[in-house]
Amino acid sequence: MTGHFATAKAGHDAGGLYVIVGEDEAYVYLCDGSLRGMAHPKKKNRRHIQIIKETVDQNILNRLLRKETVFDHEIKYAIKQYLATR
Repeated sequence: MTGHFATAKAGHDAGGLYVIVGEDEAYVYLCDGSLRGMAHPKKKNRRHIQIIKETVDQNILNRLLRKETVFDHEIKYAIKQYLATR
């Protein structure tokens, strides 16, 4: 799921669009590039998100999977590009 776009279904951030930047058994870690950056991703229960079948740019996806540095402005730009195509 890392690299997919997701919307929050529950909590005070419901309806927000994020990129999944990490995951473990019960939780995913979400970033939006502005309020929730790569330094402090939002920890969210898997049941409280809706995964979107679209993924970020292949370059960003590869860096996320290899645990390399991805900048907040890149996440923010990816979300902006996704919203422009909807």
